[in-house]
Amino acid sequence: MSTNNRPFRVLGIQQIAIGGPDKQRLQKLWVEMLGLTVTGNFRSESENVDEDICAIGSGPFKVEVDLMQPLDPEKKPAVHTTPLNHVGLWIDDLPKAVEWLTAQGVRFAPGGIRKGAAGYDICFLHPKANEAFPIAGEGVLIELVQAPPEVAAALALPA
Repeated sequence: MSTNNRPFRVLGIQQIAIGGPDKQRLQKLWVEMLGLTVTGNFRSESENVDEDICAIGSGPFKVEVDLMQPLDPEKKPAVHTTPLNHVGLWIDDLPKAVEWLTAQGVRFAPGGIRKGAAGYDICFLHPKANEAFPIAGEGVLIELVQAPPEVAAALALPA
């Protein structure tokens, strides 16, 4: 299948995730200095993360900014070792995207499609390629996020 027949579209930026050893320091800049609003919190032992979910903008143009610190700095995933931890992209059809990208040789991180911190279905492109899957994020962890219908409609560009 050529890339001209891609069965999904990237609609826009859903989130950026910023990691550090102490999310209070991240809050000082992003919330106190830049004025972002904290809209929620998320803790996960399996993902080794304690995060504050913040927001910029509103409606379908709202971008989530996740301020993350590890629950245990000695465990993996190490959400604090890469300051720009990952970028999230709105996808119009996540299952089709995963199926097609996998067939093209794109490497995904373990975990498959699952519910993310904000309640949307998500999965991650691995930052490093390997022999079996030669295409990856080239050092960047990329989160694909299923766009809900109202976001998909607002962000959809003509085909």
